[in-house]
Amino acid sequence: MKDYIEERVIEISNYIIETGATVRDAAKVFKVSKSTVHKDVSERLLKINPTLWKEVKKVLEQNKAERHIRGGRATRNKYKAKRQEEINRIKAE
Repeated sequence: MKDYIEERVIEISNYIIETGATVRDAAKVFKVSKSTVHKDVSERLLKINPTLWKEVKKVLEQNKAERHIRGGRATRNKYKAKRQEEINRIKAE
């Protein structure tokens, strides 16, 4: 494995542990795809640093368990914003 890949894997892993970031969040910060982040932290990290891999795995499992809650909030906020736009439009008329 190339050195720059190993460095990226360690950096992404530390970021996820420190911030509790999701794969999607980490991908945005490091400007790589979600697939790359996932492969880095699930496969490559295990070969590089198994101890760090266990810590990252805990964070990712927690994120997965909370995923349905975040999705529900996003949907609620979306429709709440639509409703507010409609109210504002009616008031403007």
